[in-house]
Amino acid sequence: MNTGPDEPGPGRDDLAETLRALRRAAGLSGERLAVRCAMSQAKISRIEGRKITPSVADVERILVALEVPRGVADDLVALARRVNVQHTSWRAAARIGLWRKQDELRVLADSSKTIRQFLPAMPSGLLQTEHYARAALSPMVSTDPARDVDKAVGARLRRQETLDDLDRRFLFVLTEQAVRWRYAGPPVMAAQCRHMADVAERPNVDLSVVPRFGETPGGPLNTFVVYDHRLVLAELFSGEIALRDARDIAHHLEVFDFFRSRALSGADAAAFLRFVAKEFTD
Repeated sequence: MNTGPDEPGPGRDDLAETLRALRRAAGLSGERLAVRCAMSQAKISRIEGRKITPSVADVERILVALEVPRGVADDLVALARRVNVQHTSWRAAARIGLWRKQDELRVLADSSKTIRQFLPAMPSGLLQTEHYARAALSPMVSTDPARDVDKAVGARLRRQETLDDLDRRFLFVLTEQAVRWRYAGPPVMAAQCRHMADVAERPNVDLSVVPRFGETPGGPLNTFVVYDHRLVLAELFSGEIALRDARDIAHHLEVFDFFRSRALSGADAAAFLRFVAKEFTD
């Protein structure tokens, strides 16, 4: 069974059931447990009902409040760490259709108020033109999984409709390398840069570009997306990692702000993108 990055899986089910069983064995109501671990009763209910994934810190607080023996507690903390990190390989995503992945990402965006994307390698699918998306979604090497490129491109372009919701805020931070990397020929690249400059002028979009000429004492290691304060999706060559622990999310938010503070933004970013577009056609 495939579960999306924001959906419960077997590990989370096991954790929720075990925590509920331990609470009952201790003879405590959800309300009494909430008082003991300084947590709301509603949150205890959502954890036990598999509505939310508890952070590692949440689980540790509950286990201390329940006075769970050390060995059992250690096993449950280890399980909590596992359910807060989920890896999905691109091979698995391709087997069910990369277009489905685009639909899954649209659902994630539609359920979020603020989406932050750090983009050191290429523009987000939300920013891509049709021709650029086709180049980006085509297999790179022979070991890349086969995919229906036409269907994936169509789903990616439909996903961009979420940008039309002015109640939703999008923050994009790209490196200059991501802007200039030639995934396609000069006409496609120029059109892509002009398109991003246009998107940057939307009222609900904050698009920034980290220039190469500035001093940046830190490396842009990988692409990641932060959905509100609940989920991080980090991309690798082999697949995608979902992180839900509050400490991991806070770290990625800090990294995002670090690069954003060193980037061109607003009218400066749009002007830079149009300058690069002209370079591609000169």
